[in-house]
Parts: sequence; C-alpha cells; structure tokens
Amino acid sequence: MCDEDFSLMSHTQESQNTLDGILNAISKCKVQHNQLLKEQQDLSRARDDQEDLAKQFRQRIVKLRISLEEDDNNQARDVDSERKKIAALHDEESRLKREIQRAEEELQLEEESTHHLKQQTNVSTAAVPEKKVVFTGVTGDGANTLNFDVKPHIVFPMEEGTALITFEDEEVAQKILSLREHKVDLGEDCAITLEAKLVQLLVPCQVEMDTEVCSRRILVSNLPKKVREDLLLDKLEIHFAKSKNGGGEVEDSDMLHDSGNVVITFTENNIAKGLTDKQYHNVEFEKGRKHSVKVTPFLNGDITSFQTRLSACGRTVLLTGIPAVKEQENLQDLLEIHFQKTSNGGGEVDTFLYNPLGQHTLALFEEDCPTEDQSQ
Repeated sequence: MCDEDFSLMSHTQESQNTLDGILNAISKCKVQHNQLLKEQQDLSRARDDQEDLAKQFRQRIVKLRISLEEDDNNQARDVDSERKKIAALHDEESRLKREIQRAEEELQLEEESTHHLKQQTNVSTAAVPEKKVVFTGVTGDGANTLNFDVKPHIVFPMEEGTALITFEDEEVAQKILSLREHKVDLGEDCAITLEAKLVQLLVPCQVEMDTEVCSRRILVSNLPKKVREDLLLDKLEIHFAKSKNGGGEVEDSDMLHDSGNVVITFTENNIAKGLTDKQYHNVEFEKGRKHSVKVTPFLNGDITSFQTRLSACGRTVLLTGIPAVKEQENLQDLLEIHFQKTSNGGGEVDTFLYNPLGQHTLALFEEDCPTEDQSQ
C-alpha cells in the first residue's frame, strides 16, 4: 500500500468516525429532545395542576370569605339579638323591681292596717262601759243574744191639717185604712170628711261602720249617782290630770246624759291607752272616800254604708184634710172620740196627735214593741 492509499483510507475512516459521532450526537440530542419534551409535558401538566389548585384555592377562598361574611353577619345578628335580649331582661328586671317595691309598699300598708286592726280588736270584751242590769222577769229564746239592738227614732214632719192616730190593735188600723174616707160629726150641725192614709217611713235596714280607738279620749263609767254633775266633772279632771294616776293635761270633759258616762279628752296622744289598760281607777269624789270607776277606750266611728227601706206603720194611720173649724184641743178630743167608737170602724186609741193649719209639728216614731197582751 502506498502512502496515497493510506491517506485516503485514513480520511475515510475519520469521516466515518465523524459521521458516527454526529449520529451519536443526533441520537443524544433526540434523547435530550425527547426528555425535554417529556419534561415540558410534565411541566405543562404540573402547571395545569397548579392552575387547577390555584383555581380551587381561589374558589375556596371565595367560599371561605362568603362563609366568614355570613358568620360575621350571623354573629352580628346574634350579638344584636343578645343585646336586645339583655336589654329586655334589664327592662324586665326593672319592672320586677318596681313591682316588688310596690308589693312591699302595699304589704307594709297591709301590715300597718293589720296592726291597726289588731290594736282595735285587742280592746278586750271586758273593756265596755259599766252597766247595771237587773232581771225583770221577762224570758226569751236566746236566738238573738249575739246581735246588737238598734232602736230607731224617726222624725216625721207633719203637714198642716193632719193627724196621726195609733190604735192598740193593728186590725183596727187596717180597717180604718180600708174604709179610706170617714165622715166625722162634730155636733152643732157640723161634720167634716177626712181621708185615712197609710204611713210609710224610711227605716235603716243595714248599717256598716268603721270604728277606731281614739288615742286622746277615754270613756269613764260606773260613776256615783249622788254627786252633782259639775262636781263630778271637776273631780274626774283633777284625778286624771295627775301624772301619778297615769294621767296628763286634760283638754275637756263631757257628760253623756243618755248613758250617764263621761268622756275625758287629753291634750296628748299617749295618755289614754295607759289608763284604759288599767281599767279600774279609785277616784276621790268626797273627802276620805274613794269610788272605783271604770275607764274604757273611746271609739270614733264613721258610717261607711247606710241602706234604708220603706216600712209601713201597722198601727198608725195618717188623717188628712182636717179643716180648722174648732179649737185645737176640742177638735182633737172630738176626732179621738170618733175613732174610738167601734160603730165607726174604730177601737182603742193608743196615741193621737193633731197638727192644725198654720202649724209645723215633728212627730217622733220609735220601735213598735208589742205589749204583754199583744205578745200572747
């Protein structure tokens, strides 16, 4: 082999080596390219995944923001609702406090009223004015032993030219009323015609009173009978004005003539109770001689309810239309005689009162208590 051939072969071998190197490089590049494509695809997928995650994250953020806003709104509403509830509770608490205060005030008033009523009821049953009683021979069934007896005294204004006649027998009065007109012969060819009318009066049927023990007055009973009134009052005032006797300054003293008791009024409020608690006091009305008097509470009373009803007088008749034709006494006698006669429908007359023309008379009606004959 010549040098020229060797040179050509070397050049060819080098070219072959270069081509192989290029092919290898190309192969490597293809491999690298494929790897790059794969990595690009992986990166693209990773980017897409990241974008999806970001999108999901943004959506979650929006949802969370909305949820937080709703929670904030709900919380605000809850807080506002709770504040309103608290305010309502405060208002209710204030209202209850006011009601409790009002109830306590009412309770205090009730307790004061109860205490006052207890003081009134603590006036013992023995603390009543001393009364002397005696058995008169009359018996009863005891049905009304727990009732108080109120005797009516009714003032009846008589009209002019009228008369009131009370018969002993109610049947006679009813017969006179049924006849209505009565011709009365007065003699000397003089006669008058009268009209008989039923007498109806307003009488109390129910009376309610509020009583209260007077803090400045006492009622003194069981007094001596033979002492003059002025001397009696002087001795009582002197005795009860002394502090050693439990008394104090006396403002006034009054005799109750209907009952024979005395009311003594003090200037201070704290004197009367001590005297009534002791009840019996020995008072010197005559020198060297003392008399035991009884001191009881003096009750003030106000009528709170007063109901009346019409009551017909069974035995009393009103005669009207009486002219002044004779003197008052003479005419009254003639009228009474006329109505005493059974031939005129009359009967025994209990009382007769004539009020002539030009005069004003007040007739007093009292309780009609049956006589012994009427009760049998």
